[in-house]
Amino acid sequence: AGRKVYPGFIQLTAFVSMNMNRHVKAHMELYENLAAGELEKAEATKHFYDEYFAVLDLASEFYLETVKYVFQDYLLPKGELTYRGNPIDFKAIRRTALLTVEGERDDICSIGQTMAAQDICSGLRPHRKRHHMQAGVGHYGVFSGRKWAGQVYPLVRNHILASD
Repeated sequence: AGRKVYPGFIQLTAFVSMNMNRHVKAHMELYENLAAGELEKAEATKHFYDEYFAVLDLASEFYLETVKYVFQDYLLPKGELTYRGNPIDFKAIRRTALLTVEGERDDICSIGQTMAAQDICSGLRPHRKRHHMQAGVGHYGVFSGRKWAGQVYPLVRNHILASD
């Protein structure tokens, strides 16, 4: 038998079911736009869902460890995360830049969960840290779509360039 995986279609089903009404409405509007000849609007919706539905399987051990360590046991904020049996000391991070990004409407990673890295990485000087809260986006929209391309990505790019 092959490698055990967490199938992408199951993750997609979970994502869609969290906001079922929004996705049903979007597909109804897609067909209404097609019928009305609003091809640009229909194409924008189609393009979004072409990306949104493009999911991959995850190695089962990666998925299960992530759920356990991050969402159930909270090892990172408790300072109990290890790598190959050795505790990770986030205070030892001193020579990198840190940019944390959160979505205002993220219903998977709640507000503050990502920003907690700012406190956990206490060895970084304040000028090396930056946090961004993107208004009007959920979990997916933080790193995909118009707001990613026009607002978030430029911040990420500039943060990387400034840290060289």
